[in-house]
Amino acid sequence: MSNRAAGGGQAGTVPRARTQEGGPGSALVTDRGTTTIEDGVVAKISGLAAREVSGVYAMGGGAARALGSVRGMVSGSGSVTQGVSVEVGERQAAVDLDLVAEYGTVIPDLAGAVRRNVIGAVERMCGLEVTEVNIRVDDVHLPDMDRGTGQSEPESGQEPRVR
Repeated sequence: MSNRAAGGGQAGTVPRARTQEGGPGSALVTDRGTTTIEDGVVAKISGLAAREVSGVYAMGGGAARALGSVRGMVSGSGSVTQGVSVEVGERQAAVDLDLVAEYGTVIPDLAGAVRRNVIGAVERMCGLEVTEVNIRVDDVHLPDMDRGTGQSEPESGQEPRVR
């Protein structure tokens, strides 16, 4: 998708909403009414955008992940807003993310990629100006942590390590 305004024969482009204070072209506040975007909407978009970035293993702090895992087993689905906190104003949003990085991922590069993806998604879909995306990496996922799930099994002939 492109942030350029549709026109000039470009198919499939989505115009970017304008968010200038009091501007006549604002998509959120017009002379015909206002559009209010709830915190939960921005949180879902932010959570999905963060998870799209390669190197993000999971979202949320340790306790939140454990609770979300139990909740996911009961309900059959996890929460896309786990590890996401947002503050949404009339025209701006701030996002806080807690995430777990894959081992071997360069964390500053990961944070930059997550930040760009979240800002792009929220600004494109909501028309809000994202003032900040604060990222807290609170764990690193090690490949042998998946041993019980079948994702990273020991080579044949090797006994699994006892912890």
